[in-house]
Amino acid sequence: MRVLVLGGYGFIGAEIVRALGANGFGAIGLGRDEDLGRRLLPTAEWIGADISALDAPEKWEPLLSNIDAIVNAAGALQDGARDRLSAVHDVSIRACAAAATRAGVKTFVQISATGAEKDAPTAFMRTKSSGDACLRESALDWVILKPGLVIGPNAYGGTALLRMLAGFPLILPLVHGEARLQTVAIGDVADAVIAALKGEIPMRADYDLVEEESHSLREIVRAMRGAQGFAAPLAEINLPRIVGDAVSLCADVAGLLGWRSPLRSTAMTVIAGGVTGDSRPWREARGRPLRTLAESLGLLRSSAQERAFARVELILPVMLLTLSAFWIASGVIGVLERESAAGNLAAFDAPTAMGFVIAGSLVDLWIGAGLLWRPFAKMAAIASALVAGAYLCLGSILAPALWLDPLGVYVKVIPAIVLSVALALLLQER
Repeated sequence: MRVLVLGGYGFIGAEIVRALGANGFGAIGLGRDEDLGRRLLPTAEWIGADISALDAPEKWEPLLSNIDAIVNAAGALQDGARDRLSAVHDVSIRACAAAATRAGVKTFVQISATGAEKDAPTAFMRTKSSGDACLRESALDWVILKPGLVIGPNAYGGTALLRMLAGFPLILPLVHGEARLQTVAIGDVADAVIAALKGEIPMRADYDLVEEESHSLREIVRAMRGAQGFAAPLAEINLPRIVGDAVSLCADVAGLLGWRSPLRSTAMTVIAGGVTGDSRPWREARGRPLRTLAESLGLLRSSAQERAFARVELILPVMLLTLSAFWIASGVIGVLERESAAGNLAAFDAPTAMGFVIAGSLVDLWIGAGLLWRPFAKMAAIASALVAGAYLCLGSILAPALWLDPLGVYVKVIPAIVLSVALALLLQER
């Protein structure tokens, strides 16, 4: 059986692609970056396409040739610079379902979410619900799987949020600490997909994929902290909701610039309302319950890499904003103090020196702004290292005396170069 996995190198999609290969299925992954898919999961076939642009059956038909089943693991948390919820969760899925019916595709497995209802408080849940509804109305053999809070070894989505919170040094600050959540191991989600494709569960049905018991967010983060090998916090701090709202607002602004933070308002709203479902239908269909929280965490590695990731996720925004502020401030000061700056370039005539200062200030501002715009952030970090290095070399030639400046004019550039290189290495999503 040849199975097309939408969102094939995503958090859940990648696990499904691996499970398909392990169970003898032919996996064809679909994602925006075909080359990235091949690098991450070289055993699968790959199709490069932006699902949000596949808004008509005619656009899907060439992709469904010789496809027996479709698994939709594509999704986005919130509208942003690179994501349109309605296009990803609803319009494209309606078009895909219509094309699949025409192409003779037999089975469609939809990865939705617990709480995906048409009157849900978030656009994420409402658009997911709309996509689910179109499948229920189709002639396909469909199964809708609704995972709770997914826990997996990959650091993305809800797992990344838990790791970040668990990795907070010394203290454990929480908003909505008493919210009730039910978890599911990512391996159980992949196993559910395999069961659906093999016909081992009743079709044309919805299943909440959640463990039997619920836990408070506080209990889950404590458990994650222990699972990662962090020491118990010296104190637990209950933060007021207004603090969470402020953090989410900042994360939403970052989302408009292309950053997919797990702290955006959609995530906070979902957590505040609780993530719970009915475990009974799945238990009855399979004859056994899903893994418990303790069992899911027991599958995770507890090593220096995991602890390092948790801390890096916490400090990365600070590193990024610091470097951006450095370059923007440098550019603004260069423009405001251009006469003084030009005076340091005694080797050139006044107009040429002033031209160098203005050009340099514009480059500084471009780098500072580029670091904030996610699609160009890595390029800007590389440019930051190169330009800072060029400034240092040229400055050493044109004004070597500044090496002895008591304010450390040149010396202070070296940490900026190191920070730029670190960001260039860390800025990747998968």
